[in-house]
Amino acid sequence: MPSKTNKQALESSIEKALTGTCLEELAEGVQEPSFYATDKFYIGYNRDFNKEFAIDEVRFWHFLETTQEEELNKLKRDPHYKQKILQRLDRMIKKYGILKLLRKGLDVENAHFTLMYVAPLASSAQRVKERFLQNEFSVTRQVTYSRANPLQEIDMVIFINGLPIVTMELKNPWTGQSARVHGQKQYKESRDYKEPLLQFGRCIVHFAVDTDEVYMTTRLAGKKTFFLPFNKGNNHGKGNPVNPNGHKTAYLWEEVLTKHSLAGLIQHFVRFDGKDSDPLSKRTLYFPRYHQMDVVRKILNDVSTKGVGRRYLIRHSAGSGKSNSITWAAYQLIEAYPKSADVPGSRGVDTPLFDSVIVVTDRRLLDKQIRDNIKEFSEVKNIVAPAYSSADLKKSLESGKKIIITTIQKFPYIVDGIADLSEKRFAVIIDEAHSSQSGSAHDNMNRAMGEAEELSDTQELILSTMKTRKMKGNASYLAFTATPKNSTLEKFGEKQPDGSFKPFHLYSMKQAIEEGFILDVLANYTTYKSYYEIEKSIAENPLFDTGKAQKKLKAFVERHPETISTKAEIMLDHFITKVVQTKKLKGKAKGMVATQNIESAILYYQAIKEKLHERGDPFEVIIAFSGKKKVKGIEYTEESLNGFPSKDIAKQFDKDNYRLLIVANKFLTGFDQPKLTAMYVDKKLQGVHAVQALSRLNRSANALGKKSEDLFVLDFYNSVDDIKAAFDPFYTATTLSSATDINVLHELKEHLDSEGVYEWHEVEEFVEKYFQGVEATELSPIIDIAVQRFNQELQLSEEEKADYKIKAKHFVKSYGQMAAIMPYEMVEWEKLFWFLKFLIPKLIIKDKDKDLVDELLNAVDLSTYGLERVKLNSSIGLDDSESELDPQNPNPRGAHGSEEEKDPLDMIIKSFNERWFQGWDATPEEQKVRFVSLAQKVKAHPDFETKYLNNPDPQNRELAYIKIFDDIMNKQRRNELDLYKMFAQDEAFRAAMLDTVKRIAGI
Repeated sequence: MPSKTNKQALESSIEKALTGTCLEELAEGVQEPSFYATDKFYIGYNRDFNKEFAIDEVRFWHFLETTQEEELNKLKRDPHYKQKILQRLDRMIKKYGILKLLRKGLDVENAHFTLMYVAPLASSAQRVKERFLQNEFSVTRQVTYSRANPLQEIDMVIFINGLPIVTMELKNPWTGQSARVHGQKQYKESRDYKEPLLQFGRCIVHFAVDTDEVYMTTRLAGKKTFFLPFNKGNNHGKGNPVNPNGHKTAYLWEEVLTKHSLAGLIQHFVRFDGKDSDPLSKRTLYFPRYHQMDVVRKILNDVSTKGVGRRYLIRHSAGSGKSNSITWAAYQLIEAYPKSADVPGSRGVDTPLFDSVIVVTDRRLLDKQIRDNIKEFSEVKNIVAPAYSSADLKKSLESGKKIIITTIQKFPYIVDGIADLSEKRFAVIIDEAHSSQSGSAHDNMNRAMGEAEELSDTQELILSTMKTRKMKGNASYLAFTATPKNSTLEKFGEKQPDGSFKPFHLYSMKQAIEEGFILDVLANYTTYKSYYEIEKSIAENPLFDTGKAQKKLKAFVERHPETISTKAEIMLDHFITKVVQTKKLKGKAKGMVATQNIESAILYYQAIKEKLHERGDPFEVIIAFSGKKKVKGIEYTEESLNGFPSKDIAKQFDKDNYRLLIVANKFLTGFDQPKLTAMYVDKKLQGVHAVQALSRLNRSANALGKKSEDLFVLDFYNSVDDIKAAFDPFYTATTLSSATDINVLHELKEHLDSEGVYEWHEVEEFVEKYFQGVEATELSPIIDIAVQRFNQELQLSEEEKADYKIKAKHFVKSYGQMAAIMPYEMVEWEKLFWFLKFLIPKLIIKDKDKDLVDELLNAVDLSTYGLERVKLNSSIGLDDSESELDPQNPNPRGAHGSEEEKDPLDMIIKSFNERWFQGWDATPEEQKVRFVSLAQKVKAHPDFETKYLNNPDPQNRELAYIKIFDDIMNKQRRNELDLYKMFAQDEAFRAAMLDTVKRIAGI
């Protein structure tokens, strides 16, 4: 007999996995079990389903009668007591949803009914464990749920004590149907969501399932229903891996829909947002995605098995829902118990492993989110508190606060005044680990978690400090990040047998993009290569250091007003015509301009404001930068330019009248604005920073119909290869190839010692006094003696000084990061670390080339500036193989004094032009002649005076200029065919040419 591969066979296999048998076996004469095993479901029957109240009446009444007969008896004096209970149940579900009733129970007059007994914890009493076994889990196939259409059926419904919590529509790809298409379509178009069973809040989740994929939703709303994938991921992308023991989706019924799992989801994961007083229809019901459920459960299992003191790197991409994952992990970690008394940090199997969970985050919403979630989950209120100082932390611990929230900026201050915390057990959850783990910020974090006792002996104090700078045994660290650096991988990753480091859990960018949670920012990526022409304005040919001169020349050109004006014109031309006028995102799409530095941001802001004014001010722009900046003698701040306080930038930018945000570094990380669709990049982006910056565009906005094809990146600085190299390591899985070679610190220290800048007894004296807390006046003379030697007495050359200072910085940075993970202690390294931290700022290095390079910039003028499109709307394909990061550079750094390459000024300018201006065939002189000729023709055009020169309307004047120029180019096309082709076909070239001719004409 051939295998059964239809939908009925899938139903049957799910039913058998949950109950131990199936309807087909019963039909063949197999006896239904009289007593179901403790881990098995009851078989439900469609005849027992009450359509009006959406319950399995047999299971519902059997549960109440066998577990709460005394409460039932209170109501049995009324012959219609069953109807009274069902009506009250129905009203409460419609008002609050089933979740509250499963957790809190149902009150009917003077009777209280528990509707689900909670799953026991490791420390729970035997009575709690016995109670849980009294729950009656059941699964019913082909449920005729509709009162209006009696033949309409839901394939499978799962009940707890007669109350429906899960519905499933099943499809089988072998018969040409899929969950993604046909299952979802059936829920959206063929299932009446107004019927009681499918009303919002009645069931917890609805699954569309086939043998390959699972999709879920918590709210059925006809064609507006939105399904999310509930898949494990395959090869770091969407879908599910091959299951050697069955269907790819067997994890759903073998892992997720088991008794303990379902009870755990109800108790610890599923939640409504908002308040009980809010109308149910206005609230949102959250059910975890698979990776969120999986990571929290794996953390809890690992902690319970292996105890306190371990490190976890959770690498979850943007779009993974990290806020929810962190919230769920924080709440459940406070109830984590050891599986045995001998695991590290255990104080007995009846005592939670952690006294408190500390969440270190910059997300302002996370505090409120955690508080709201605790209200849902916990009987005990007010167990969450913020802490912005050591006093706050101590007070919170003493008053029984279990979850303590602090910011990355404030956390170091908590170090001050903390005593005796080493007796406590902590779980420290660090949000976006790379941003807070670079060196001394994390040093303070570790010191706070370590020993705070007074030690008189300097040696002991140093050793104690070193211990506290490591991951202490009294704390477990969980780092959540989308883009781990090599130091983060090494610090928090799991060491593999081959010496590499891997994350504890992974949800990749590839999977997030393929599942539709974020958009592909590289789908429409356009780069421009800049072409420069620098002409010499002096006759002399002084010699310059070629490398430095080239770099300075490029910087000079990039911030030249003509350059910025041309690029601003291109940016606005694209943004207005392709984003604003096409009404992307229902007319609400926004853009960001990322510039090299604050000065460039201000110049761009001014240029864009001016050009917008010429176009009639169709929208407004905002600039964002930190502090104050002087440009051309005038001091600027965000407030002075924007006209409102810095703290309001994000709120103001969300308004429809603001469409462009101009930044240098601020807002390039951690800024979520789903309306962002275009980014104009004029700065170097590499590595983690490139991924973070461009990922500002990837936030989905389903309500506005945002898609990957709506995104656009215009990059004036980086190549496609640069961006691909930056994104590749974070697209799928990232591992660190090996541990950092700490022997580099031996080499660096040897070099630093040998120069004679300090004597070792000075280092020891400084450190001893520093840790005794003496006044700074006693420390300064020790440092100043070393500074005097460095600056004068040793008569070091500027190259030697630069080399020394670079090596000192390298030592401090490397040791500051390695000390947290080193398996042993090096007292001399620790002492030198503290000494150098105070010495380095006072080491003076003079750049001998600065005056010469300034002279160079005075010797050249920018004669033309052009841009040529290199890649137009190209999609950058990322490598989906696993990536390996190399450990931190193990080679001692320094200012390696190779022979400087000196060239005359003419040669520098020539090579510069060849490198950046090689796209045009014409010589610089020919180009100049063409531009001057075109400028003369513009001024001689019959419409120039009436329609342009004397036109009071700036917008109409600009349109007139473009029309005049188009007319001239049409007449010139026979004589200048190559030039005409570039002008007609390349928007960027056209914009640059229009701008350049206008400047030459002086109009």
